[in-house]
Amino acid sequence: MVKNLGVRCLIFLLSFFYTCGIYSQNKTLTIKDAISIAINNYGTLKAKSSYINASQALVSQSQKEYLPDLNVSMQQDYGTVNGQNGILYGYRGLSASPSGPAMNSQNWNAAFGSLYLTNINWDFFAFGKAHEKVQVAKAAYAQDKADLLQEQFQHQVRVAAAYLNLLAAQRITLSQKKNLDRAKALATVVIARARNGLNPGVDSSQANAEVSNAKILLTRSIDNEQEQSNQLSILLGIASQDFILDTVFIKRIPAAIDTSIQFKEEDHPLLKYYRSRVDLSNARAKYYNTFKYPTFSAFGVIQGRGSGFNYNYNSSNMDGYTKSYTEGVKPTRANYLVGVGLIWNLSGYLKVNQQVQSQKFTSKGLSEEYEVVDQRIKNEMILAGTKIKNALQNFYEVPVEIKAASDAYLQKSVLYKNGLASIIDVTQALYALNRAETDRDIAYNNVWQALLYKAAASGDFNIFIKEF
Repeated sequence: MVKNLGVRCLIFLLSFFYTCGIYSQNKTLTIKDAISIAINNYGTLKAKSSYINASQALVSQSQKEYLPDLNVSMQQDYGTVNGQNGILYGYRGLSASPSGPAMNSQNWNAAFGSLYLTNINWDFFAFGKAHEKVQVAKAAYAQDKADLLQEQFQHQVRVAAAYLNLLAAQRITLSQKKNLDRAKALATVVIARARNGLNPGVDSSQANAEVSNAKILLTRSIDNEQEQSNQLSILLGIASQDFILDTVFIKRIPAAIDTSIQFKEEDHPLLKYYRSRVDLSNARAKYYNTFKYPTFSAFGVIQGRGSGFNYNYNSSNMDGYTKSYTEGVKPTRANYLVGVGLIWNLSGYLKVNQQVQSQKFTSKGLSEEYEVVDQRIKNEMILAGTKIKNALQNFYEVPVEIKAASDAYLQKSVLYKNGLASIIDVTQALYALNRAETDRDIAYNNVWQALLYKAAASGDFNIFIKEF
């Protein structure tokens, strides 16, 4: 038994560490792993899942509202029964109800009494009030479910974008390290030639300045990489750490990238959520409208009562009572009652009518918000096609830029070593090569970012994730 317990603990710890996304230095975090960890860990998604469970419970509760109320009551009292002729209104229930004869003077005779009551009340017809309440609960559940789905969709997009941003930052950092190595190699050559009198001494100062500039650019890129890594950690719901990412994004572009506009309004998670808000508001308006009408109820009561005061207790027989507890609480009389009732607050019509009108205006406002989001998404779809075209165009231009910049740097370096070019020519070529390498790192990434943008706009994350 102890051995089995130890095995279960080990399995739990391994599952915990995997779920939290704690990767070793040799573990590559794929984009699918990142999305899976984020969906399981991110606090907002967990919260919305709890809201769905709460809404589902309210649906079950509202469905049981149609059941009759069955109450069982028992009380045992001790007190006096001085009666008095007069009138009384039990305002907000603040009154006692002694049952005894009207005496010519106050007395303090007291005994035990009891009341045992079973009551059933059933609103069997209320012009659809119970049904509409269930519909409101179901609409609220549908809204919470749509909210979770759209949040999951948007979070997948956010995680994928953060993943691509971090990968781009890592590649730029690598390019800046190469740039620093080239600047140091150039400085070594320049300083050696300046010491031998082959070049002016100011060239060494220029070379050192280029090294310092390369170090600054590297530090900035490292800082940006750390920010992007921290942002990805936040979206994954884990502690900040260094990530080794999948290099597939820098080896190829999407296999089946399409610039055409494909958009199904009824399937978009965000539009579904906004539509569910309108549906919930309309359901509430219908529910509020049922309050205009009366409620028909059936009811029944079975009552048992005991008293320490005898039936002949009055002003001429003041001793007709007992202080015995058992005699006082023992039921000696019983009654039953059945009936049908109607309650209709006629003046409530005006109040309810305004409430219904208010809810209808709310529905109209929510519909307008839906239209705004719908129009924005359609514009984003058009923009997504343009982004893909532009990203592909830049991608195909980058090899030309890289080759030209590499050839120019090699040429200027050789010419400088032979005294045929100035240090300014070499540093300009160095800058052009560094810029070309940075453009190359960004070009691959931008194609994937454009595809992700299209997936986000169309509401179909499979457009992006199916590439892996």
